[in-house]
Amino acid sequence: MDKCIFCKIRDREIPKEFTYEDDDIMVFPDINPVKPVHLLIISKKHYADLSEVRDETLLAKLMLKTREMAKENDLDKNGYRVLINGGGAQAIMHLHIHLFGPMDQTTLL
Repeated sequence: MDKCIFCKIRDREIPKEFTYEDDDIMVFPDINPVKPVHLLIISKKHYADLSEVRDETLLAKLMLKTREMAKENDLDKNGYRVLINGGGAQAIMHLHIHLFGPMDQTTLL
């Protein structure tokens, strides 16, 4: 099976500028943003979706980085949405978190 696009980005087979990167996660803007801020927070280890992850430390790290990215982009004051698709509902079968904003209570995607 061919590697997914996120694994290719992780392995530098596809060039990408990262907003953040460490040994476990990478963050970069979505190629097709739906809001002025639309970041992807991605596990470097390939998991098809959230249901496969057993590493609670990684899950916590992903959520903490999502919170940090919201704050760095002033979304903590201007509204944001966090989205994780799974169970086959995602376009790319590799665990990733969408962070969108700004949002208000009436804004839909």
